[in-house]
Amino acid sequence: MRLTSFSDYALRVLMYAHSRKDRLVTIEETANAYGISRAHLMKVVNILTRSEFLLGVRGRSGGFTLARPANEINLGAVIRATEPDFALVECFNPDNRCAIAHICGLPIILNEALGAFIGVLDRHTLADITVNPGDFALPGDGPAPQRGPELAPAPGPVPEAVVERAGSDI
Repeated sequence: MRLTSFSDYALRVLMYAHSRKDRLVTIEETANAYGISRAHLMKVVNILTRSEFLLGVRGRSGGFTLARPANEINLGAVIRATEPDFALVECFNPDNRCAIAHICGLPIILNEALGAFIGVLDRHTLADITVNPGDFALPGDGPAPQRGPELAPAPGPVPEAVVERAGSDI
């Protein structure tokens, strides 16, 4: 499972807006803080405003701010509003052409995994991931430190073919 950049940016926009809670924030300022495209953020802010996570103020001295307190902005709700779909496999799509869709057990398992993924997000709010204004700094010459993923190892022995394939670009 992987979130789109759009959802990633949406969470970052909300975090930035929360960190500047005493004033309106501009798209330009947010784009500069993260080093990401202003054009992308315009779309993100539009969806977040239409979904009532942000309150937008038009005009020369306009910008945006959180539409409600951070502890009332549910992360699962944000992801549901910003992800285009949750079609993890072909049979999750309306135009499914899989020959074994009628008997396959994979959708049941993947729906359970997706429910668990969203369920964790549903237990958290923006208040759980907030940062301070001074925490915003673009990484120096190199990339920022990698923070995940942190997966538990698969149970049982891992077949050698899987270990070999993990290093290739299949």
